Amino acid sequence: MNFLDIFSGAGGLSEGFLRTGFEPIAHIERDAYACKTLETRSVYYYMKKTNNLKLYREYQESYYSTSGEREEKRRKLLSLVPEDELEPVMNLEISEATLPLIFQKIDNRLAHMKQNSVDLIIGGPPCQAYSLVGRARDEKSMEDDPRNYLYKLYVRFLTRYQPKAFVFENVPGILTAFKGTLFKNLQSYMKRVGYNIEARKLNAKYFGVLQDRKRIIIVGWRKDIEYQFPIIENQIQNHIVNDLINDLPRLFSGQSTVDSCYKSPPNNLLEEMKIRGPRDILTHHEARSNVQRDLDIYNIVVEKWNKEKSRLKYPDLPEHLITHKNLTSFLDRFKVVAGDEQYSHTVVAHISKDGHHYIHPDITQNRSLTVREVARIQSFPDDYFFEGPRTSNFVQIGNAVPPLMAERLADWFKIRLEYNTADKVK
Repeated sequence: MNFLDIFSGAGGLSEGFLRTGFEPIAHIERDAYACKTLETRSVYYYMKKTNNLKLYREYQESYYSTSGEREEKRRKLLSLVPEDELEPVMNLEISEATLPLIFQKIDNRLAHMKQNSVDLIIGGPPCQAYSLVGRARDEKSMEDDPRNYLYKLYVRFLTRYQPKAFVFENVPGILTAFKGTLFKNLQSYMKRVGYNIEARKLNAKYFGVLQDRKRIIIVGWRKDIEYQFPIIENQIQNHIVNDLINDLPRLFSGQSTVDSCYKSPPNNLLEEMKIRGPRDILTHHEARSNVQRDLDIYNIVVEKWNKEKSRLKYPDLPEHLITHKNLTSFLDRFKVVAGDEQYSHTVVAHISKDGHHYIHPDITQNRSLTVREVARIQSFPDDYFFEGPRTSNFVQIGNAVPPLMAERLADWFKIRLEYNTADKVK
């Protein structure tokens, strides 16, 4: 089974399908740093297939080197992989102007793979235009944002390649954008080009992810194929969020780990979630620097949670710590990740702006979460290497589909697609 990943981001959704044995045709993404992350992940899978992960781990260890040294090691790593062994990662914005080039590259890739059809298309357009928070902050409710209509370009891929099925992921706000008319139009477009579709709100916490993360998953099946929305039994981890991060070295504001070593061996949760294995190397574990005022607020927020299990509202801070004039909305701008609960609150790309909404639960560390800690909450494995600066890393992770959630969807699709293929052969 193969798949085409469009609006790929850093590859959280495709990671699930790769783990399940699907073969990638191509990834298409406009963000340059996310594309570099996708390329590096492609190298990982090649090295794994050829039993050369030692070379990949050597590159991981360069994370704490200078950016120049790391880039040099990355070029060396890429040079070790035959060019035709890696599927194309297209650093292109999907638009009417770029579609002919994108289609040509996909066609060439299919010819190289000796395949004449696409089994599955996955991906979801950028969600900012559909986000309830984004619409609340924009005086025109994002109605003028051209990203509202990227679903039409998604449909162009369905029209050209007629995959057996597709998975379209987005935020719940897509259902109510333009008072619901946008979603109705999206459905009409997809049905018009030959697909039965169904949309459901799914929560990552029922897929084994330690995060309360609600997303809309739209599934479409070509009309000549037996149609059914994925039926996946709820899987809830019997662990707490602290179990995800307690093996990582303790850090304070502005600190970084001095090497790639962990504080302790992996626990059962990390092994069950495929986050950390016995030979993994720690990367991306650096704490942001904060001014003293923010650290004082962090301390108050964590202490209030530990003592009362309640969230602090911004106007309740001591007067000398209040600097924002807006005291009527976004009152939870400082929020601790509940380490003693089963689920974290939702990770979003805004974490790239500051870490105030993702304060570490250990009051003695008094800082916000690192990139690696946030990646774990999203169920990314420790061998997933995010390229680019820390700000971009946070955006890539915050916008991603949790790989563990994607893997369970992929497992279901693999069975259904193989069943339909076998049935046609008969």
